[in-house]
Amino acid sequence: MQETARVFIVPGLGNSGPDHWQTHFQRLHPEFTRIEQREWDAPDCREWVDTLEQVLAGENLRRVVLVAHSLGCVTVAHWAGRYGHRIKGALLVAPSDVDTAHYAAFPTTGFGPMPLARLPFPSRVVMSQNDEWVTPVRARQFAEAWGSELVDIGPAGHINAASGHGAWPAGLALLREWL
Repeated sequence: MQETARVFIVPGLGNSGPDHWQTHFQRLHPEFTRIEQREWDAPDCREWVDTLEQVLAGENLRRVVLVAHSLGCVTVAHWAGRYGHRIKGALLVAPSDVDTAHYAAFPTTGFGPMPLARLPFPSRVVMSQNDEWVTPVRARQFAEAWGSELVDIGPAGHINAASGHGAWPAGLALLREWL
């Protein structure tokens, strides 16, 4: 990966398991840093955002690239809204829609309403046509509101291990190309 970037992995609800592409990226690139949350299964937005801020404290933010998935994307958007830091960029894969009834079954606190303020840094949203956590219309809305480049990879589920995106070399290529 490019020396000028310092990559941080931002998992979503439940963390990214051993077969998830974020974990594969980290195995291939041990220099990537995973943001570790205290509570993965009943997350609190304020705590997740504060953890992200604490991990990035002291970093040269011009070098920081965040690679987020699902609820991790929402965390990044809340973090940007709260702190307004300018970073090198963010790859936001399969941002989940916290404003849907789908989230009612999960004990999450404070993630809604969905943050729709423009991000103060370059970003790329990667979406799927058949993601159970966000409709294509909403994914496009997020990308437009955040000022993100949109990449539609077709019918790819939630772009996680369950949808067949284990190592996801195409995702790593998207990251490399974008950097």
